[in-house]
Amino acid sequence: MERFDTLILGAGAAGLMCAARCGGRTLVIDHARAPGEKIRISGGGRCNFTNLHTEPRNFLSDNPHFAKSALSRYTPQDFIDLVNRHGIGWHEKTLGQLFCDHSAKDIVAMLLAEMTRAGAELWLRTAVDGISHDGTGFTARLSREGATREVAARNLVLATGGKSIPKMGATGLSYTLAQQFGLRMTQTRPALVPLTFGADVMARFAPLAGVAVPIRMTCNGASFDEAMLFTHRGLSGPAVLQTSSYWRDGDTVDIDLLPARDAFAELRQRRAAAGRKAVATHLGDLLPARLAAHLAATMEVTGNLADQPDSRLREIADALHRWTLRPSGTEGYRTAEVTLGGIDTRDLDSRTMAARRVPGLHAIGEVVDVTGWLGGYNFQWAWASGHACGTAIAARQ
Repeated sequence: MERFDTLILGAGAAGLMCAARCGGRTLVIDHARAPGEKIRISGGGRCNFTNLHTEPRNFLSDNPHFAKSALSRYTPQDFIDLVNRHGIGWHEKTLGQLFCDHSAKDIVAMLLAEMTRAGAELWLRTAVDGISHDGTGFTARLSREGATREVAARNLVLATGGKSIPKMGATGLSYTLAQQFGLRMTQTRPALVPLTFGADVMARFAPLAGVAVPIRMTCNGASFDEAMLFTHRGLSGPAVLQTSSYWRDGDTVDIDLLPARDAFAELRQRRAAAGRKAVATHLGDLLPARLAAHLAATMEVTGNLADQPDSRLREIADALHRWTLRPSGTEGYRTAEVTLGGIDTRDLDSRTMAARRVPGLHAIGEVVDVTGWLGGYNFQWAWASGHACGTAIAARQ
């Protein structure tokens, strides 16, 4: 039996960061063929590795205060400094989102270099057959290279991520192990995921597939001003993905098609300046043509703008500012970027990410009930929670 100080399950963002900070003899295992696969595909292959505007309010959790400690002790600037030390070029897009200039693989290589420098080992194509705890340490039965191996470790870190994107190997293993060791779970569900609709709505949306429009989408008190995209399956785009984290079965979403504008005032001005044009034509000036035609038909708008009294213009404006739809569901874990919910933070120490009642057990990253907004926030939580856990373990070595 091989003995380690720390065994980390998962060679993703949180696990690799933790391994680079643990000290002692650390082993990271993953059943994948390569480390950091979700990092590699993120951000269109450029990895949106953090967000300059990271604050606790950008995260969902049953305990909104839990993430504050780790996030305050490892900030976006700390990760930027690490990226700079490795000579990785980066740039800011919109809304504080930072991306690699070249490739997301640069971030994976950086983390592997940090992990190697710290003396940690990495075993890929390694499956967990079972883990036990005797009160002082853990014993793991592993399958690797066609053989069964056993390793022992004082510390066990759950960092395998959630259920999102199963084609990348997501299994929910850490949830199973957490429950085995008596940790509570909050309800899990897909988040940052496209919304779907019933057959009747999709029949009406069919001509709109491929249309994108900047909007404000609101659900359960949360609003996001970004793009919305009509697809063959429903609605996607940043505003929709963000909203999906707040949506629940049966809820409606409100869409403002002209955010930060006064549709009623603009329609009145257009009536005065070019009232002989059809209302549908004016809508086509305000919105993508196919969407304007769809709305004109839905609102049963006919005639010229000059023919419309203020009361009718107000009805049209209100419809543009509050288009209410009721999704039937989401595309599920297949396309969800993250899993909402997870290991209950009541059972974890916010400074060390350690389980309160199981000595040596830790949980970090997506497996914990902390879920960020779209735009680099979930990576920042992975870095921060991995750093908090790793430094806490190192301090005990």
